[in-house]
Amino acid sequence: MTNKKTRNRPFDAKSTKPRSVGSMEPLWLWGAHAVQAALTNPDRKILRLIATPNAVKRTGIEGAEAYKARDIDALLPAGAVHQGIAAQVRPLEVCSLEDLIARRPHRLAVLDQVSDPHNLGAVLRSAAAFGVGGLVLQTRHSPPITGIVAKAAAGAVEMVAETRVVNIARALEQLADAGYCTIGLAGDAATGLAAALPAGDKVALVFGAEGAGLRPMVAKACQWTARIEMQPQMESLNISNAAAIAFYEAARRA
Repeated sequence: MTNKKTRNRPFDAKSTKPRSVGSMEPLWLWGAHAVQAALTNPDRKILRLIATPNAVKRTGIEGAEAYKARDIDALLPAGAVHQGIAAQVRPLEVCSLEDLIARRPHRLAVLDQVSDPHNLGAVLRSAAAFGVGGLVLQTRHSPPITGIVAKAAAGAVEMVAETRVVNIARALEQLADAGYCTIGLAGDAATGLAAALPAGDKVALVFGAEGAGLRPMVAKACQWTARIEMQPQMESLNISNAAAIAFYEAARRA
């Protein structure tokens, strides 16, 4: 392996516009997993809880305002699959990179301009499943955490710490200084991921944007680059699938 470097506005009845990153204005979460996870998170401020009688019976959630499904539809973005339950909440505080490092998570994920909210939610879900303790996103060119992300994450928004940085390459240098092995996932890398992962060491796995992959400056900032080994007739994987495989491999090496 080649060493690259030694070192919402709240949703209203008609609006689907997400809050801006860093905004503390209320937003809606929907779906049983997302809402139940929010209710059990002591750091989450719940403003309203609404549910259909069937959803209350199915989930056992108490204290919800009784709503008809069509009335919940009117409060959420078009096509939101809410399963009869939704909660209006305050966004969680976004921690700084320094605070995230101070928590000493063994595994981190870094997303370089991943822009699709469904992919972000799926990555969060896999991160929670395989013990990834934090997600580093760019301040710009990354979607905010909205109800769409939370629904795709199936509750993982409440479990994985989020931090936003202006410069991903600089953040990788800071992570390397803090003892993390920074590994960028790239399809053209010479080394397979299983061989690149250090046994027992802290790891930050770095993923590029859908289609474009890692930007050159971000790849250069990684200590190593590695590929997920697959059949040669398949050129690449969706970011959410690649992340799940990489998180699993890293968990095996911990």
